Amino acid sequence: MKKTLLLASCVAMLLASCNQKKCQCDCSSCQNCEYKQDATAEAETAVPEYEIVENTQVDLSEYAQDEDGYYVLYDGTSLKGWRGYGQADVPASWESADGAIHLKGSGTGEAQAEGGGDLIFAHKFGNFTLELEYKISKGGNSGIFYMAQEVKSGGEYLPIWQSSSEYQVLDNENHVDAQLGVDGNRQSASLYDMIPAKPQNAHPFGEWNKVKIVVFKGTVIHFQNDEKVLEYHLWTPKWEEMLADSKFCKNGDFPIAYELLKNMGGDKHEGYIGLQDHGDDVWYRNVRVKVMD
Repeated sequence: MKKTLLLASCVAMLLASCNQKKCQCDCSSCQNCEYKQDATAEAETAVPEYEIVENTQVDLSEYAQDEDGYYVLYDGTSLKGWRGYGQADVPASWESADGAIHLKGSGTGEAQAEGGGDLIFAHKFGNFTLELEYKISKGGNSGIFYMAQEVKSGGEYLPIWQSSSEYQVLDNENHVDAQLGVDGNRQSASLYDMIPAKPQNAHPFGEWNKVKIVVFKGTVIHFQNDEKVLEYHLWTPKWEEMLADSKFCKNGDFPIAYELLKNMGGDKHEGYIGLQDHGDDVWYRNVRVKVMD
């Protein structure tokens, strides 16, 4: 009788312990887990509050169009229409010099220097083709953002990359990021940390590279030096699967990023074009956009 009571007590304790268990992940192996529903509910309530800030945009009609119908966003001399992400003016780290937009490298990497910050053109684009050229310094890192929003949480602006895709700009031969990620998905022209650019045809540091980014009704194409290197499709189940397998995954370190990127561009499916201050010297020129609405 004592053995029976002891066994019953152990079973009760085990059941009570199991009932305390909560599934903390969002992986496919948990789809049939009895705790899945509770975990999903917790994840939904865990996303911090945020707001998309709608700052004043420039009027594109004030900008010249070239013979191909592209708006010229940088004419080689003036940074008219450009400003810092979450700022009213151009950060001190950026200048127009020798026909190019130049980031004066601070050597501080992502930490940036005082007076630094990412640079955006103050107009949101939906369906468009963006063309420009870049030249990166030895061991340099930068990036081109598109469909970005200005987002605040807790009274502070979130990093721009939490709301936008990034066309990676990198010295593949001399920057450690080229060896990280998966299958080269942090090398130049890649969709950063998600899709590798293939073929990988970037020119070495100090030489100009041609960029073209096409965004049309959710289809996105990256070109580098006149070759198509990747294609993907926003707002699809495949896109959400890609997010789930990246550092932007749900229940990960950047819960707001997952929500923003899942519906990248917001309800209007449009956003800013930006250039990254990653602390390394980089130059951009011949920046132009064709609107395809």
